[in-house]
Amino acid sequence: MDWLGEHSSSVMKVARAYTLTSEECQDLAQEILLQAWQSLPKFEQKASAATWFYRVALHTAMNWHRKDKHRRSRQQPFVEVQALATATLDSAEQAQHRDTVEQLYKAIHQLPKTDAALVLLYLDELSYREMSEVLGISESNVGVKLNRAKKTLSALMEGQSHDS
Repeated sequence: MDWLGEHSSSVMKVARAYTLTSEECQDLAQEILLQAWQSLPKFEQKASAATWFYRVALHTAMNWHRKDKHRRSRQQPFVEVQALATATLDSAEQAQHRDTVEQLYKAIHQLPKTDAALVLLYLDELSYREMSEVLGISESNVGVKLNRAKKTLSALMEGQSHDS
């Protein structure tokens, strides 16, 4: 199974949501891949491979975040955003899209980490059932927490646009 190919975008989304710098993002992505590889013998296939992988990624990121909190408090957020590969957007639309994505990640950074994880799963279009399996909470709790996280995220995004 080509784990890296299948899950690289998930790894980068999780790593980016839990880090402030590009270098730190790469470090966390490597740690997630290492933890997944080391945990692979324990994979019992009770959940889908994608669900299991997300669970490993999020737990690794949350643990890493707790352990490295002091060092990261001195770092500045990075501004880089993945370049759009589509030619259908003109440069003004691309700039607007980058600004929106940047604001979204800044807002996600401000959420409690479990809410940030839930938003990432939502952005990756996982079902409520898959989200509940990854996070270990009921599907109804996923719905409640996700609605609260969306409202908080919307308020944070609105606040950022007024600050700009």
